Amino acid sequence: MKKKTKATHTLHKQKAGRPRPFFVLFLILIGLFFFLAGTIVLWASFTPVPDITSFTNRQVVQSTKLYDRTGKILLYDYGRDVKRSVIPLSSISPNIQKAVIAIEDSSFYSHGGIRISSILRAMLVDLFGGSFTQGGSTITQQVVKNTILTDKKSVVRKIHEWVLAIKLEQKYSKDQILNTYLNDMPFGGTLYGVGAASEAFFHKSAADIDIAQAAYLAALLQAPTYYSPYGQHVKELRQRKNLVLQRMKDVGSITASQYTQATNEKVTFYPIKNSGIIAPHFVFYVLGNLKNKYGQQALQGGLKVITTLNVPLQEKMQSIIATYAKENIKNFGAKNAAAVAIDPSTGQILAMVGSPDYFNIKNDGNFNDTLALRQPGSTFKPFVYAVALEKGFTRKTVIFDLPTQFSTLCKPKDNHNNKPPCYAPVNFDNKYRGPMTFTTALAQSINIPAVKVLYLDGIQPVIDLVRAAGLTTIQASKKYGLSFALGAADVRLLDMVDAYGIFATGGIHNKTASILSVTKPDGSVLEQYTYSPVRIIPALVANDISDMLSNNTARYPEYPPINPLNFPGYDVAVKTGTTNNFRDAWTLGYT
Repeated sequence: MKKKTKATHTLHKQKAGRPRPFFVLFLILIGLFFFLAGTIVLWASFTPVPDITSFTNRQVVQSTKLYDRTGKILLYDYGRDVKRSVIPLSSISPNIQKAVIAIEDSSFYSHGGIRISSILRAMLVDLFGGSFTQGGSTITQQVVKNTILTDKKSVVRKIHEWVLAIKLEQKYSKDQILNTYLNDMPFGGTLYGVGAASEAFFHKSAADIDIAQAAYLAALLQAPTYYSPYGQHVKELRQRKNLVLQRMKDVGSITASQYTQATNEKVTFYPIKNSGIIAPHFVFYVLGNLKNKYGQQALQGGLKVITTLNVPLQEKMQSIIATYAKENIKNFGAKNAAAVAIDPSTGQILAMVGSPDYFNIKNDGNFNDTLALRQPGSTFKPFVYAVALEKGFTRKTVIFDLPTQFSTLCKPKDNHNNKPPCYAPVNFDNKYRGPMTFTTALAQSINIPAVKVLYLDGIQPVIDLVRAAGLTTIQASKKYGLSFALGAADVRLLDMVDAYGIFATGGIHNKTASILSVTKPDGSVLEQYTYSPVRIIPALVANDISDMLSNNTARYPEYPPINPLNFPGYDVAVKTGTTNNFRDAWTLGYT
């Protein structure tokens, strides 16, 4: 019994003497940490601090130039009109300073250049995400990053940023660093610094900016191109402005009443005048694509961009839009109009007019309506019929235009009840025509036959077709019902014109393109247009749709023989569409 106890005691001693792997690993990690920390300290001690006075003197060295498709007509010189007003901090409204600090770096006046908690959070996200793209940057780090370092993401560059931020704080005051930041940050396009941005956006000096305007300026800093007040994300800009105001209230920069007042204030952005610009909607569309693809700094690198724009066609389209927009205002109260032309055989954009007058601030002229989400109405119907033709139906297939209850939750005889969950659509004139061929139903744009054809198709096959044809804003089938046949889905005019191209080309889709080439100053080609056609539908189906849309006889009696959709001597396929209460009116066509 005693021997057994002794043996057991000896065994316990042997176990206690073994090395513990987790403890050893911990010691190794601690050692590595101190080694890296020591290395960083040595590196920091020998890293020179740049002269802060040189930051605000930076200039855009080379401007990016955009040309038409011939390469001879200059559309826009991006950088020629760079606006950068360097002003002292005392001339910058406290509202701007508070708004920027609240959203970008609320502990700016208390940290030493970096925030350890933000760095650890960013490191964890980067570690598990497999990249080094997280933020967590203080205002001081952003000064370093945007004025000294490159955009390249790497561990070494990030550590370099931390070191320089700490040393910068040791040499310069907080106010000096904040002043540099506010004078240097980009606000989109050729605007740098709050002085230039205040003048351009609000026609005010930076000293006179109110709380709401300051919140907008601070909101722009995160992504000036995406949140541009002249772009397609104005709603998102407004939401971020409200986030800035919320942060200002949370940190005590403004009172609850000031928050409420600023949230409800209607702020006007004045359009930026550029006398030397041709096709401004198109130009800024191209610049946005370049920025998304290559980054903001690439636009300051002297790129030569040959676009797809056909200037004579652009000028003709601009003139037509400007002329008929005035008539639309007078006759229909419609304040806006837009148009886009694409070569369907290549997908290249030849002309783009986003409004009658880009610089008309009262009419939101700087907003590009060719990129706005709208319901296309009956212009969507050809895609529904195309799927049916591909399934084996023909142009001469007969379908009945009669009162119909499509909902299984309602009685079939209740065919005039359109109150949910019932669905019994009506035609635009509340008439019923009885038996009709596919051709006459589409040519006369009758609603009930179109819904019946979608019922035969199934919603998913139509979604698959239109997404392949370029309507990428179309979502999952569960989002739509049978009203999908009547254009009850949000799409962009540019994408609709692109999608109609499959009918013009015999079923071939060519992805929309706005750039023929992008060349660096050294002559190397950064981007080149490549022809990459993809067959979407059989040629027979595409040709049948073209015949149906160009059949002037089939339009009768909805249209007389002589009508705006008929061009004697030319084969022109045309489809019109309107949305509820005539909010939007569409015309799409091709030759």
